[in-house]
Amino acid sequence: MGTAFTHRNLPRLLLQAREAVMGHTRPSLREHQLSDQQWRVLRVLGEHGAVEVGRVAREAFILGPSLTGVLARMERDGLLTRSRDPEDQRRTVVEATPQGMKLVKRLSTSIEAHYEFMEKSLGKAKLKQLYELLDELIALEQPSA
Repeated sequence: MGTAFTHRNLPRLLLQAREAVMGHTRPSLREHQLSDQQWRVLRVLGEHGAVEVGRVAREAFILGPSLTGVLARMERDGLLTRSRDPEDQRRTVVEATPQGMKLVKRLSTSIEAHYEFMEKSLGKAKLKQLYELLDELIALEQPSA
């Protein structure tokens, strides 16, 4: 007989929810030869413009060594440029190229349409509540500063 857990498996549910949502996004990404990680980088750049590499890593949830490879491939494919931060030469800044921004714009249309579908299906209040609950959970589980 196995261990009797009182609570449902939250990490598994969060992964299932992520995969369910990404199931609608991935076909569009693959159509443009983008991985999930590359899209997360482009989305950060699309939202913020030129961004320091450390911030890209944090916001796109990609660890340093993996991010280096992702950025190299995206630079090779003409989606972004890397340069030294003019204010601190030790730091690298990445920015989407016009081609990268065009891709962000194109993909954001179908992605936003899916968010509209979720909002319509769940209702504005429930979707807002979901965002708030996830934000609270993330804040709760953050290691104390």
